Amino acid sequence: MVAIVERDAAMLVEARKEAGAIRLLSLDVFRGITIAGMILVNNPGTWAHIYDPLEHAAWHGWTPTDLVFPFFLFIVGVSITLAFARRVERGGSNRDLYLKIIRRSLIIFALGLFLATFPFVKDFSTFAPIDLSTVRILGVLQRIALCYFFASVIFLNTDWKKQLGIVIALLVGYWLIMRFVPTPGYLPGDYSKEGSIAAFIDRKVLGAHIWKGGKIYDPEGLLSTLPAIATTLFGVLVGHWLRERRGEMEKVAGLFVAGAALVVIGWAWGLTFPINKALWTSSYAVFTAGMALQFLAFCYWLIDIKHYRRWAVPFVIFGTNALAVFVLSGMMARLLSLWKMPRRDGTPGNLQVFFYEHLFASWAAPINASLFYAVSFVLLWLGLMAILYRRNIFIKV
Repeated sequence: MVAIVERDAAMLVEARKEAGAIRLLSLDVFRGITIAGMILVNNPGTWAHIYDPLEHAAWHGWTPTDLVFPFFLFIVGVSITLAFARRVERGGSNRDLYLKIIRRSLIIFALGLFLATFPFVKDFSTFAPIDLSTVRILGVLQRIALCYFFASVIFLNTDWKKQLGIVIALLVGYWLIMRFVPTPGYLPGDYSKEGSIAAFIDRKVLGAHIWKGGKIYDPEGLLSTLPAIATTLFGVLVGHWLRERRGEMEKVAGLFVAGAALVVIGWAWGLTFPINKALWTSSYAVFTAGMALQFLAFCYWLIDIKHYRRWAVPFVIFGTNALAVFVLSGMMARLLSLWKMPRRDGTPGNLQVFFYEHLFASWAAPINASLFYAVSFVLLWLGLMAILYRRNIFIKV
């Protein structure tokens, strides 16, 4: 299997080179690591027992888990440049390209809504239909769709200097709004769950369709989508750098230095505008973009320059079917949670709890059992995606 993936990866890279495009295996691996991370942190055996690095920060601050989503948006941005740049340089009408962007954005957004409603019943014991009046409108896929759409349109209509200006405008503008526009009943510059202007807008506009985990804010909310677009545009700018006619080591050095600078700037900004994923604060966008730059630099050096690829085989498999594995694994998790099964002590439970208790918690400490369940869930989907990979089935939108 390792030999097959290495062969296919090499053939894919060479095919893209012959077509005059850039194909970075390191970007596929980066994407695969991110997707694997998403599945891991979204599917613990029990939410009551999770190692701290696998949980989001309670509010301000960050953990490794808080890097996963911005890393994926950053990768989306890099891919936009690498996919569209040559077509833009050739000139002519971009009508077909715009239609492709719109179509893809709508499909990804619709998939997000599909996951929010699947399987359209509250549980399988009563088959009572879900209440559409409270279905969450926004979410992870919906944010990806919005960021992809706006970043793509910006890329097609601006050069890198204007794109950098837009990034700065989005981040500074968002900070000014959050700092000086007060929520009714709260002072300006309130960054709490209840008092931030971003949370207030989500409550007013989304109403009952807000995230059920908080009900007072949405971690993929409306106003916070602005700095998330900036995160994607950071990736777009990196895509320009990777297309430069420079030596590979010069590119790696540039990525690492720029990443280190952004980490420092984001950390310093966080002293007054706290790093916060749920609000996607400007400091968080800058800090995580810096971390993404450094991680991409490491992957680029290790995989595309030094050709150390065997360790990355699982992530190539995940990265080439990223959207499919995210959606399908989410569907499975939802089915497991809705299939009612009694717990070991006889109290009500579901199929997910049944597997956790009988396969893992029966012999491991709760926190380790929870982790083993999550890892097994990732490995299960790695096996399923490996079958698709070997059959050259790549599900795209």
